[in-house]
Amino acid sequence: MKYLESEEFNLYPKKSITAKHKPKILILYGSLRKRSYSKLLALEACGILNHMGAETKIFNPDGLPTFDFDRSVNHPKVKELRNLSLWSEGQVWSSPEVHGNITGLMKTQIDWIPLTLGSVRPTQGRTLAVMQVCGGSQSFNAVNSLRILGRWMRMFTIPNQSSVAKAYDEFNDDGSMKPSEYRNRVVDVMEELMRFTYLTRESSSFLVDRYSERKKV
Repeated sequence: MKYLESEEFNLYPKKSITAKHKPKILILYGSLRKRSYSKLLALEACGILNHMGAETKIFNPDGLPTFDFDRSVNHPKVKELRNLSLWSEGQVWSSPEVHGNITGLMKTQIDWIPLTLGSVRPTQGRTLAVMQVCGGSQSFNAVNSLRILGRWMRMFTIPNQSSVAKAYDEFNDDGSMKPSEYRNRVVDVMEELMRFTYLTRESSSFLVDRYSERKKV
């Protein structure tokens, strides 16, 4: 995207933490519309994260079966999503708000990522940034729901978040986001996600260690 060539990226802070490798960030979006604004917002976040030094992967939910607990557990899209979650050190969830909440597609993706896979936890200890797009005035219903889910998945959901009102006015024809306070907030959120990921990823197993679980061993 052309905006990556902008001088504004010189304003992004350089990391002051010695990193063994780039932060691994998985990005999920919650709409299959031809011009999906949650996907465009996810792509915008992806470009910003890449410029900040992350390694990113975006999951395409097209073809993911409806969550049915175990009947479709061997479906290729389910396996792909779970492997990407295991690969990740942080995640970004971007959902439209429909009927005052996240979409069924967004919930289906999260439902297919279990709390445990044997002794492995695909989400526990990972950082999380939440974002939403609105068709009208600004709302926070979707990001609030995503926060609840993130907490349930035992993730470290960062304090900052993004909610883009009247999303149809906020993107250029090429899909890039127009300069605005909404876009500035997206940069803020990605910056904070990077910082929290750097700070927690090496200590995540210690931070999520629980007495009740140790007692069962």
